[in-house]
Amino acid sequence: MVLLFLVMLVTAAGNTAMQSVMPSIGTRLKVPDFWISLAYSWSALLWMGMAPVWARRSDKRGRKAMMAMGLIGFISSFALCGMVLLFGLHGSLGLVATLLLFAAARSLYGMFGSAAPPAVQAYVASRTGPEERTQALSLITSSFGLGTVLGPALAPFLILPHVGIVSPFFSFAVFAILVLVALRLRLPDDDPQFAGRGQVMTAPFSASSSPQRRSDPTDSGSDEMVAVDAYGAEALGDEPGRLHWKDARLRPWLVTGLLGGHAQAMLLGMVGFLLLDRLGLRSNPDAGAGPIGLVLMLGAVATLLAQWGLIPMLHLGPRGASLWGMVLAAIGTAVVAIGFDLHTIAVGFAIASLGFGLFRPGFTAGASLAVSRAEQGQSAGIVAAVNGAAYIVAPAISVWLYNNDAWVAFAVIEAMCLGVVLRGWRDRGMGRVDASA
Repeated sequence: MVLLFLVMLVTAAGNTAMQSVMPSIGTRLKVPDFWISLAYSWSALLWMGMAPVWARRSDKRGRKAMMAMGLIGFISSFALCGMVLLFGLHGSLGLVATLLLFAAARSLYGMFGSAAPPAVQAYVASRTGPEERTQALSLITSSFGLGTVLGPALAPFLILPHVGIVSPFFSFAVFAILVLVALRLRLPDDDPQFAGRGQVMTAPFSASSSPQRRSDPTDSGSDEMVAVDAYGAEALGDEPGRLHWKDARLRPWLVTGLLGGHAQAMLLGMVGFLLLDRLGLRSNPDAGAGPIGLVLMLGAVATLLAQWGLIPMLHLGPRGASLWGMVLAAIGTAVVAIGFDLHTIAVGFAIASLGFGLFRPGFTAGASLAVSRAEQGQSAGIVAAVNGAAYIVAPAISVWLYNNDAWVAFAVIEAMCLGVVLRGWRDRGMGRVDASA
């Protein structure tokens, strides 16, 4: 379990550490912010396309092999990204060559790194019984969220004197090599005792990658973890028909997920560049890694607080979690918009992240409850696609809008948040539960 926990932890931490230093690196390179954010979009697109492929292949090629391939993809991507950026910062590569090579190196993570999470989950599911699986998978999946906290927190301390601001790329590549060696030497080979499959997770751009949750129809709005439906292959009844994303039961939840997901991705995409501008660090971008890392870390902690603490404590159902989450997200975004010092921006981003932390499990649980038990696997796949879709274009669009008119960018985010609230308030059908779910 420690090895599997570390596989998920190191990849999530590395990616969020990268987010905390890339705005400063882009400023040093004199690259327009839009092109830096576009690299995330390309990686997210590849992740969204390849993760289901690796999830299916892990059953044939072995889960341990897929974990190793995911780590190798992460190591190769981070090491090559670090080298390209280092050469670019020292003038050994031109601007266009640096951008193209960085995008190519980053694509290795989206293409191959996406093999690890579903393989880890499938490995756990195939070696634990139903009574143990919920706790085991909750622990494994929580490592993704914990990594989003540790990455920004560690990044400023990993900047080495002679390497500079690209140091976190090399540091996390080394951490991943150590995990890979331990995985090869210590993790038992695949010896499945139970049927199991891995759920496709979105790339770790935030702490929103959480275990699948749904409300128990017998428990007045309380939430419970779903392990068998989302991860196991226990009997689910007759083979259901193909579930389409236009299905009337899912449609309100998918619209909600797209609006809220894009709002979160837009705020996350531009907050680093906003900090450089508001704190006057464009002329000294190396000093930006600390403040950006602090804000991202506080946001990740707030997200985990919502998912691990508030939802169970307040017994929020899907509709309540989604609506209250978007209200908080709108308030936090407004605070970020008017903030011109680190404290105000950090508080605003934490409030917004707390709201998104409530919204994500609410949206996921609502989509799960809207369909039958036999359709849970298809519903989870559609939800994963919606979550991933938000990170394909939204970060780049938000940065482009921000560079042209910051107030327009914030207005678009607020409109999306309030759109979710108005739709949920008017559409009482979002509270319906399929009796067989």
